[in-house]
Amino acid sequence: VHGWAEGSEHSAQEMALRFEDQGVAAIVYTDISRDGMMQGVNVEATRKLAESISVPVIASGGVTDMECIIKLNAVKHSGIEGVIIGRALYERTISLPEAQAYIDQN
Repeated sequence: VHGWAEGSEHSAQEMALRFEDQGVAAIVYTDISRDGMMQGVNVEATRKLAESISVPVIASGGVTDMECIIKLNAVKHSGIEGVIIGRALYERTISLPEAQAYIDQN
């Protein structure tokens, strides 16, 4: 809420279900405690959210290196269909061509 400066009484799952009912094509799930921190993506929370809804989930927040891509790929069957990579590209801790090649092969 308000640029992530305020909390909400609603959980991510509640909001995702609400938007799913409105017909969204996908949900971007960002763990704001990790976003831009280069601490690794919250695979478990992302997986749980993806399993609780029927629309695809795009993981975001904390993607740091190829290990994050590998971990997300390992649970893609849960409904995770994409990932947003931000700061890791600028910091050069992940190569977009390498990440794409890995996903294409797995």
